[in-house]
Amino acid sequence: MSPYLVQHADNPVDWWEWGPEAFAEARRRDVPLLISVGYAACHWCHVMAHESFEDEDVARLVNAHTVPVKVDREERPDVDAVYMTATQAMTGQGGWPMTVFATPDGEPFFCGTYFPKPNFVRLLASVDQAWRERRDAVLAQGKALADALADLRPSAGSAPLSAGLLDAAAAQLAREHDPEHGGFGGAPKFPPSMCLEFLLRHHARTADPKSLDVVRHTCERMARGGMYDQLAGGFARYSVDDRWIVPHFEKMLYDNALLLRVYTHLWRATGDPLARRVATDTVRFLVDELATAEGGFAAALDADTDGVEGATYVWRPAQLREVLGDDAGDWAAALLNVSDPGSFEHGTSVLQLLSDPDDAERWERVRRALKQARDLRPQPARDDKVVAAWNGLAITALLEFSNVAHALGPADDESGTVGSVAEAAAGHAYRAAELLARLHLTDDGRLRRVSRDGQAGEAAGVLEDYGAVAEAFCAMHQATADGQWLVRAGKLLDSALTRFTADRADGGGAQAARSDGAFAGFFDTADDAEQLVSRPADPTDNATPSGLTSLAMALISYAALSGSMSHREAAERALGSVGPLVTRHARFTGWACAAGEALLAGPLEIAIVTRRDDAGQPGQPDGGTADPLVRVAWRTNSPGAVVVVGEPDRDGVPLLADRPMIDGKPTGYVCRGFVCDLPVVEPAALARQIGVPEMTE
Repeated sequence: MSPYLVQHADNPVDWWEWGPEAFAEARRRDVPLLISVGYAACHWCHVMAHESFEDEDVARLVNAHTVPVKVDREERPDVDAVYMTATQAMTGQGGWPMTVFATPDGEPFFCGTYFPKPNFVRLLASVDQAWRERRDAVLAQGKALADALADLRPSAGSAPLSAGLLDAAAAQLAREHDPEHGGFGGAPKFPPSMCLEFLLRHHARTADPKSLDVVRHTCERMARGGMYDQLAGGFARYSVDDRWIVPHFEKMLYDNALLLRVYTHLWRATGDPLARRVATDTVRFLVDELATAEGGFAAALDADTDGVEGATYVWRPAQLREVLGDDAGDWAAALLNVSDPGSFEHGTSVLQLLSDPDDAERWERVRRALKQARDLRPQPARDDKVVAAWNGLAITALLEFSNVAHALGPADDESGTVGSVAEAAAGHAYRAAELLARLHLTDDGRLRRVSRDGQAGEAAGVLEDYGAVAEAFCAMHQATADGQWLVRAGKLLDSALTRFTADRADGGGAQAARSDGAFAGFFDTADDAEQLVSRPADPTDNATPSGLTSLAMALISYAALSGSMSHREAAERALGSVGPLVTRHARFTGWACAAGEALLAGPLEIAIVTRRDDAGQPGQPDGGTADPLVRVAWRTNSPGAVVVVGEPDRDGVPLLADRPMIDGKPTGYVCRGFVCDLPVVEPAALARQIGVPEMTE
């Protein structure tokens, strides 16, 4: 069972799980459904639970007048998407906890988010009275809203993601960038990881200095502030202010996976030591705090500790002196912006590192001492379910970090710390990928959304799961030169193209995947998934990349690795359906733009053929990393580049087929846009072909 549902198992509210039994019970009793949607790490979900759902008097009202249904939005993103759309349509805003009253058929007639206890009690009474005395009006409102939701379909428009469109999107982001604090918009301020990845790729293609400036500025401001854990690494969900000082303290797997990729790519592009440090420490956070015994990564750490938000993470000056002594404590307080008034609540401060200390060794001693002391405090709960899509994001990011760390080599890692973290990153990525393949992937190429304690859940995978996991399997194919990962990725993508593609005529099916004339985007649920009030289809990014753009990213990688033109064309069609949104809503189409940059770049295909002893064994994610040609290859900033290393004609690896070594030496083959360069054996020659500086160490 979901950890979120477990949290509510002892409530006096008689919660039902989402399913036909709850709907049948509502019909039998002739009462509406109360659908409460949230997630385990949600602070305000805990607040409403404590105020209302744990209260005996409120529970009696809920149980008497409704059939209450509790939904984990992370386990059932399809249910969440449908009712979030309804909530936003009815109220103009959304969020969690989400509170929906619906007919026994699931048609919503009243929607909201958090309600303080007195308001919630009045709302329950009003809903009950309306249900009993104005039933026809309630049912009519529910049907009207359900009909409106059902009319929401994937966009039928199309505009290829041309260089001009992507240039315009980058320019829009540059205009909307906060020149003082970084990021976009005001409080609350969320880490714009998908937009930053796009801007890095845009800079790689165009050398536009403004795009790189936006990334560097935003990444530094985020990493200096309180949203980043200065002691243990890892990012909180968002900042409640516009200066990245006070976070909403929950730490999500998806945020840290996406940001790890951004900081890794920034490090690769610029050599920035701050980006290197943040990427390395974010890997440590993922491995130390979120890795599960079964090999995957847990979904999140809670915002609260013993019911108090941020209790684990905040400090007073006296607490620093108690741990470090007076002199070091005062030094740390000045360095970390810890003051008597505080930056958070009740005189406590969130740690910030606004500039690097003059004495790096002293700071490292202080950091370790404070981390050890913090570890003795009560810790936030962990939501230990494994979400397929988020684990896919983490696998790809960890493998890319490992590759970049090996590529940049000892010149950027005098202590050897980054190298050891790179090995850990690759090993944990491999275990997580094996878990997904073993537990989440079915024999017919379908996915299960979640697992926990080694048991797969019932919830079917949604489009983002197929896209993110397929991309992760493509990354595993590159890391291991093992053909089975490419086969698995292909099965997932073919299932997605068959089951999720929208058709203007009949709403979906394999026909749309094969017909340019009928193609109209993607739904987020499969054509054989549970039928809800409406079938969700959102092409824009939210906290994670949209399902459509996740799929497009995977299709591009798979096409480059396999040579499949049909998969590349599917990616082009998918991204074309987002094209009309790009210049109007660049902040919400960052992942589509990042994928578009990969299409424009070819993407670059690099194969390094080498001896078996140097290539590593199939299935091991570290083969060939010491080879100078491999290190050069992984230095490329080309958007969406793929790199495969192995002996010539290794089974199941198309990029190694018919590519011999020259004079018995490791040899590099470079292709882009179906045009290949001459093979080379010298690292300097490969560097010139792919446009990276020659290695000096």
